[in-house]
Amino acid sequence: MTSPQERPVLRVTGRVLTGPGPEDVLDEIWAVDGRVSLTPPADTRDAVTVSGWALPGLIDAHCHIGLDGHGAIDAAAAEKQAVTEREAGVLLLRDAGSPSDTRWIDGREDLPRVIRAGRHIARPRRYIRNYGHEIDPAELPARVRSEARAGDGWVKLVGDWIDRERGDLAPCWPAGALREAIAAAHEEGARVTAHCFAAESLPDLLAAGVDCVEHATGLTAETVPAFAERGVAIVPTLVNIATFPDLAASGEGKFPRWAAHMRALHARRYETVRTAWEAGVPVYPGTDAGGTIPHGLIAREIAELVRAGIPAAEVVAAASWGGRAWLGRPGLTEGAPADLVVYAADPRDDVRVMAAPRRVVLNGRVVA
Repeated sequence: MTSPQERPVLRVTGRVLTGPGPEDVLDEIWAVDGRVSLTPPADTRDAVTVSGWALPGLIDAHCHIGLDGHGAIDAAAAEKQAVTEREAGVLLLRDAGSPSDTRWIDGREDLPRVIRAGRHIARPRRYIRNYGHEIDPAELPARVRSEARAGDGWVKLVGDWIDRERGDLAPCWPAGALREAIAAAHEEGARVTAHCFAAESLPDLLAAGVDCVEHATGLTAETVPAFAERGVAIVPTLVNIATFPDLAASGEGKFPRWAAHMRALHARRYETVRTAWEAGVPVYPGTDAGGTIPHGLIAREIAELVRAGIPAAEVVAAASWGGRAWLGRPGLTEGAPADLVVYAADPRDDVRVMAAPRRVVLNGRVVA
């Protein structure tokens, strides 16, 4: 691997998008020793040039590295997942729960940066086997505190799942346990996100101070204003929600109420996302890759958000500089890591271009 000292100077020309305004469109930037420079270095004789429409490296705000449909996977398989994301232009991953230790990725300059939420926290027999810590409500605050310390500023709760006695989705946690647990996470400096399909679990999570909700198919006219007022973000994972009809068909014989519920959530998925965005709820793209969803689908998720009714320019911002700011990581600013993706045309005009990056640059090196 090329060391930072051997890394060539990189010149990025054409149109470099660093933010939402006209003043944020630059004619060129430079990468020197893996860092962004907004002015040319003294010696540019051996510079490598890439041209096109450049954005900060994309985010996948809901991803799972080190996880497949059965649980934890080995490092070689996890590396393939990370490389697939990188080649799609995703250079910043929020890992929303994994049983694998992927800290070794942090030492690899050729792999995307990972923000970890520790391991899923679920009720016993109320989530996918081998994925999470399965605990009783009394244990929730202590477990959340532990995962907050193990992660990178996030904790992941399973907010609802199928209740076998009810035969339908139901909240996993009592309101009091949620309040204590989310307060514990905030004391540790971590934000909390929750897997939620249905509507019933959302009021208690809001009251407890949750920071983000994954999937959020259960948003209603009653909860959307509260999400907007409190700035609670959603990550709709529409490429995952597309699987709901198949899931419903597979479980209909045993849980007909649940199957009907899942179909209804799927049917109104675009309306749910559009209504939330129109109300001012922050929306970020995430694929739910890992588990049973393939990696490398960020362009498809972006296209789905546009199909739901969010303007392309807004989705592009959420996938790049806006999403990075939300996750506490820089975009293409002076001295930031030179992580960017280059396209043949302006993705704000047609997001389909994002399915075919011209170049991917990580730490100032062309890696794809």
